Amino acid sequence: MSKEHGYSNGDLTIVWKKDLCIHSKKCWKGLGEVFKPGERPWIVPAGASTERIKTQVDQCPSGALSYRMNDTADVTPVGATRPKVEIAKDGPILIRGEVEVQHPDGRVEVREKVTALCRCGGSANKPYCDGSHRTNGFVG
Repeated sequence: MSKEHGYSNGDLTIVWKKDLCIHSKKCWKGLGEVFKPGERPWIVPAGASTERIKTQVDQCPSGALSYRMNDTADVTPVGATRPKVEIAKDGPILIRGEVEVQHPDGRVEVREKVTALCRCGGSANKPYCDGSHRTNGFVG
């Protein structure tokens, strides 16, 4: 299970699960006022409005970023009731929607939003993508 880090602006809390990140750069390239990968902390939610943050976090392809409104315990709702599968060019298999992952050791994990599965074989976080395809020459 991925460790969560939370960053709040008062209205919402951005939740970051480092182990799920596939380093697509969509989070910080789209809202540099909030996402600052060279700084610590790297997420500064006071840099933009709650609506802009929600729109940007919804672009995260791996589910590493999500948010919850501080007046509720709910995390970003899953959009589709039926999972959708996308094969990323030269990248992971993206499953959008809630899925249940059963591991070989019998452990069952429920994943929401987007699950990125490794296709290149290089991930140190199998079965999930860790972005290794970007540096190991994977084409597919």
